[in-house]
Amino acid sequence: MSAPIELPKWADVVLVPLVSVTAAFVVAGLVVLSIGENPVEATRLLLAGSLGSGEGLGFTLYYATDFIFTGLAVAVAYHAGLFNIGGEGQATVAGIGAALVCLYLDFLPGVLLLPLGILGAAAFGAAWGFVPGWLQARRGSHVVITTIMFNFIAATLIVHLVVNVIGEPGLTETRAFAAKATIPYVHELLAPLGIALPTSPLNLTFLLALAASYGIWLLVYRSRLGYAIRTVGANPGAAVYAGISPARVIMIAMALSGALAGGLAVNEIMGVQHRLLLEFTSSYGFVGIAVALMGRSHPGGVVLAAVLFGILYQGGAELAFETPTITRDMVVVIGGVVILFAGALEGLFRRLVARGLGVLRRVRAAAPRRAAAEG
Repeated sequence: MSAPIELPKWADVVLVPLVSVTAAFVVAGLVVLSIGENPVEATRLLLAGSLGSGEGLGFTLYYATDFIFTGLAVAVAYHAGLFNIGGEGQATVAGIGAALVCLYLDFLPGVLLLPLGILGAAAFGAAWGFVPGWLQARRGSHVVITTIMFNFIAATLIVHLVVNVIGEPGLTETRAFAAKATIPYVHELLAPLGIALPTSPLNLTFLLALAASYGIWLLVYRSRLGYAIRTVGANPGAAVYAGISPARVIMIAMALSGALAGGLAVNEIMGVQHRLLLEFTSSYGFVGIAVALMGRSHPGGVVLAAVLFGILYQGGAELAFETPTITRDMVVVIGGVVILFAGALEGLFRRLVARGLGVLRRVRAAAPRRAAAEG
């Protein structure tokens, strides 16, 4: 077994993902070239469609909001040594929680209704994440298996509730929420200030996602609980020796992970759709796994990876529209290549970066001796 590759923190969080993404886009460019299209032009269209206009940027950040929450959900569990694949189900149940608050407590003023809706989503998501954590901590059930199963249970639960209980008759959605239960769009909020932005689904949940990222950074790296989470993830035996209960940490980490996945529901249900409808998660919970892997489970890396996948989603749609030969399926392939290079081939790029930094250090160390010899 080879020795672990040690890298500076900045290189591990920034440089390795950058090299991985660059290599992925080179390979994707070869795929585009193989069908007779210009990869440089395709890249220009992708970036222009996602970042080249106010509308495109709004859609990119809207997608990134979902990916930040789901990426953080996976990252927190990963620090505890857990692989949470249940973000999709946790976000689905969180949407139920947010909808129940917005539908049945709409007699409250908006200043109370909005925070309660967000808390409802977080609470339902946390509860749905806590159960697999409890099952692993107390009954030995592996969290990967239980979270996958809970995704299917959540999908069945929302169908039953929307079709038979809280939905509009004959429709697969609930009635619209009251206006005071919806999170404002950014373009609507800035319009009275004389700042005209194109219409997009970007809403203030994006700021909530950034605040959550900072909060998770403080929790994981600057708090006693975060130290316990990282200790359990690194060495459960050492955690027990230090007086930390792995079972307690596992349950807390999974509950927190589910609460973060609930941010996807807040963005979609309260920020964009303004009603509960089926399949509102659009598989964004699974994208969060790739986002967390690419971001090295660091909140800052998760934000950057989420923006990258937002660019791929929005820019890919524009690229498919402008260049019909590059279909949406091919854009999915490009995303898959990025995931492959950032996840499965991580060790390869870590090794390349380590060698490159080693060569650079040797060159810097030899420079003074060479200068002295020449002098």
